Amino acid sequence: MFFLTSEGREYRKIVKMFEKFTDLAIIKRKFYHDCTNDKYLPNFDNDRSTKEDSSKSIGYNAKLQKNQFAMLDLLIAESRKGHMIDSDIKEEINTFIFMSYNTTMNSMCFTLALLAEHRDIQIRVRNEIRTALQNNGNKFTVELLQDLTYLERCIKESLRLYPTNFMISRIIEKDLKLNLFLIPAGTNVCFNIYATHRNCYFWPNPEVFDPDRFLPEMIQNRHPYSYLPFCAGPRNCIGQEFAMLKMKAIIALVIQHFYLEPIDYLKDVRLNVNFILRPSSSLRVKFTPICKTNASS
Repeated sequence: MFFLTSEGREYRKIVKMFEKFTDLAIIKRKFYHDCTNDKYLPNFDNDRSTKEDSSKSIGYNAKLQKNQFAMLDLLIAESRKGHMIDSDIKEEINTFIFMSYNTTMNSMCFTLALLAEHRDIQIRVRNEIRTALQNNGNKFTVELLQDLTYLERCIKESLRLYPTNFMISRIIEKDLKLNLFLIPAGTNVCFNIYATHRNCYFWPNPEVFDPDRFLPEMIQNRHPYSYLPFCAGPRNCIGQEFAMLKMKAIIALVIQHFYLEPIDYLKDVRLNVNFILRPSSSLRVKFTPICKTNASS
């Protein structure tokens, strides 16, 4: 019945728009590989230099490890072997791109609210963005975003305080003894990420927003499982690098063009812990456009 309503028709229209985007991306990428005789696809016995040329041709950052391929290229390679059809590729791409919107948008809201509350940190982020743009011909590129190290630390600290995925569970495969407690195999164990991220044993002054917690010298001796915004191990979030890059891109643009001021303060906002961690009510931030002739802070 929903699809007979005006909202249902609008929903179908939006879904078709998303599907058209994915279809076009697959068609264009497959056409590219058809024109290059699949020499830039993985597992086609290409030599090292060819793979390095491929990484340059599709816009990879030079800092990435050699012989890495885009997810779409990996899926197309599998389709060439007969392991997938176009609808399978489309489903995987849609999951990777669109299913992350709810979580990343939620995380960005928390980050922007924190930057609004901490003006000194916001100014430092803005100065980093301006310097990077000046050194890059005023162009936003993947390389520029990856060089915004202080902004990245701000996002990581926001994810520590407000992890969207606040809890995960795992089934114990074999008996596990923890001190005096025995957890039998087959037990479903829940991990409270929110509590771990605010545990003073790992994080001094855990309630304080401090991006410098993620300086290289600060993290090298920290317990590897004390920070789990994207989970960890072989079942961690497949889209974590994509999510971080997307958040950096959007937040950088916002901070470049607007001053942020808090209307609602996070200490006063109740959190909703249903499927993801989110504010139970509006989390309002005032956006003031930056005048280009007077943008010194």
